[in-house]
Amino acid sequence: MIIRISQLRQRLDDWQLPLEEVAARVLRVKREDIRRVRLARKSVDARDKGDVHFTLTLDVETVRPVRLPKNAQEMSAMGDEAPIGAKLRGGTNAPAGRCLVVGMGPAGLFAALTLARCGLAPVVVERGKSVEARERDVAAFWAGGAFDPASNVQFGEGGAGTFSDGKLNSGIKDARCRGVLAEMVRAGAPESILWQARPHVGTDHLKKMVRGLRNQIIALGGDVRFETRLTGLVIENGSVRGAELQGPGGAYTLDADAVILAVGHSARDTFEMLRTAGADMSRKPFAIGARIEHLQRAINRAQYGAAAEHPALGAADYKLAVHLESGRSVYTFCMCPGGQVVAAASEAGGVVVNGMSLYARDGVNANSALLVNVLPGDFGGEDPLAGVRFQRTWERAAFLAGGGDYRAPAQRVGDFLAQRASAGPGSVVPSYRPGVKWGALDGCLPEFVTGAMRQALPLLDRKLRGFAHPDAVLTGVETRSSSPVRVERDERCSSNLRGLYPCGEGAGYAGGIMSAAVDGIRCAEAAICELTRNDQSL
Repeated sequence: MIIRISQLRQRLDDWQLPLEEVAARVLRVKREDIRRVRLARKSVDARDKGDVHFTLTLDVETVRPVRLPKNAQEMSAMGDEAPIGAKLRGGTNAPAGRCLVVGMGPAGLFAALTLARCGLAPVVVERGKSVEARERDVAAFWAGGAFDPASNVQFGEGGAGTFSDGKLNSGIKDARCRGVLAEMVRAGAPESILWQARPHVGTDHLKKMVRGLRNQIIALGGDVRFETRLTGLVIENGSVRGAELQGPGGAYTLDADAVILAVGHSARDTFEMLRTAGADMSRKPFAIGARIEHLQRAINRAQYGAAAEHPALGAADYKLAVHLESGRSVYTFCMCPGGQVVAAASEAGGVVVNGMSLYARDGVNANSALLVNVLPGDFGGEDPLAGVRFQRTWERAAFLAGGGDYRAPAQRVGDFLAQRASAGPGSVVPSYRPGVKWGALDGCLPEFVTGAMRQALPLLDRKLRGFAHPDAVLTGVETRSSSPVRVERDERCSSNLRGLYPCGEGAGYAGGIMSAAVDGIRCAEAAICELTRNDQSL
């Protein structure tokens, strides 16, 4: 008998009890009556700071039928996940063309894995380096070394998400999500992502997971080429017939019947090329702002109260938003508990910040983006790439304000609210490397953004005590929260250039690791159905 027990309350002090014992207590049976238990979900309930506890969902298999409590229901199976691509693998005809995947972020990796699983051995190109080489380049840059425009936090195997907290929670409701998590675990991610209410991988595990996905693609026949950039498309009668590539050995043309474009939100030269090639594109809203940094122990106290130091609880997170009378929204994004603010530029002469944390989330500081929504009318141009120019303007302003050496401009929240420059840190020491230059952020962001942030900070402090602490640090600028461009596609995921499948966050169809991975699978399925003349519904 297989049973799902939901909304199971667990005291913090019971966090190390074996799940078999927990299930036996709830079902009022002996422990030997439990064949196996799987933790399906675990979350922290901290709504009452005097009664912080866990809420569990358990899937339990018993050796004999038992009476079900009110919070349990019988299931037909444990729900073990089949590998992605299984839906189409058995129903495809013989492969009828070559598929090229451009980009090895979450969208590109999962598109390539889906294609490979279905027998369409893809060619996968990535403008940056392998994750191992990329890690060395990024570490050197953060230590004060030279900036590499082809190997950085934005470009390289794994995409921008490799240097992040690796959050996998998403607002999308798609059956593919569970399969993505299972594939990540098979590739080296911690099993905890299968049951965490807010799963995260951490930068350390992300690097291992990315290598695991790459190795699976290669083992299934995929051809992976690093330091290879898409420079053009070969188009005949409105259809893509190939791609122009620039690799370590020079320029060459690759024949392809389908191109899955998973280039990420920072491939600005690719957006230029697409516009020249005639791809339908449009301006897209996004958000900009700065990273805000607090002591993690202060966030823990604000969220968990007296339970903050309990060993069962890790670093606390938060998600905040406020809507102003002006119509602007100010919100936190990509919160990194126990993490650090990182240098994330992808162009020389610009400063961009982001956040990351390791799986343990055991750093001194917490950080998140504090963002203000930006609309196409704010861009100062009508063409599809006006948002790119808007981003670049403020990234260059931040570069100059930081001293022109990739230090980032920083300001204490108390000084920011008082509209005075900061001269140094208080209790919160900024974690950004290669370092910060203290001053004011007003020259690095539009006035409507800094004005909205000043209005919002006291309001957000009411939701999370200490959020507007005078010593909290703002480090600027964060401009790459999402793509400023949408590459238009139809219901079959195809661009107006037939055979081109705009995909993932860069094309404007995802907003994080999970949604990008799912979109990669969706676009691969669409390409498979077209290339194999398989008409099954996606």
